[in-house]
Amino acid sequence: MRAEFETGRDRLRRLLDRPPVRAVAPAASRASVAALLAPGEGGPDLWFILRAARDGDPWSGQVALPGGRMDAADPDSLHTAVRETREELGVDLEGAEVLGALDDLAPLTGLPNLVVHPWAFWVPEIGPLTPSPREVAEVFTVPLRDLVAGAGRTRFVLDWKGQSRELACVWVPTPAGPARLWGMTLRIVDDLLHRIDGGGIGLERATLPGGSLAG
Repeated sequence: MRAEFETGRDRLRRLLDRPPVRAVAPAASRASVAALLAPGEGGPDLWFILRAARDGDPWSGQVALPGGRMDAADPDSLHTAVRETREELGVDLEGAEVLGALDDLAPLTGLPNLVVHPWAFWVPEIGPLTPSPREVAEVFTVPLRDLVAGAGRTRFVLDWKGQSRELACVWVPTPAGPARLWGMTLRIVDDLLHRIDGGGIGLERATLPGGSLAG
């Protein structure tokens, strides 16, 4: 089983080796998130949080990756991802392997005016968690192979400012019951999945039977 974990990690490192696409938005605020990949029973697991319900948070109560806005004291977006993960989960990533950066992205609605820099980490062992109750309601994992295979993947209609838009989503199991993974977080996940199987991003993504991290 250990060999399977190593194979998955090595493949992910190669897939993340290319430079990410950087957003050009000088006036936008900056944020960073951490895609934490760790050994699971059948290959790599991807760690998620269910954000606590909080006024003023545009992603209140949603499935997300740990992360947040850059502070003036942060030297770069990688530091932000490490700091935010420590603050939200109590997980120290200083000893983790940085697999690479995923493509920058921004909310499709343009609100808030924000660019997010995602980073992927391989964490051989995630120690005891101390989630921040102000920011995190639940912490859970989803096997990466299930996401590659399209488990729980569907679409829904979002009504926003009088307009309807069809969007991709994935229903994922959480300790509190099934929750919808969608929006920016799903676009980050789909960037990773597209590098694995070429299945596309969002509504264009096809479920590819037998998708694998082996090799």
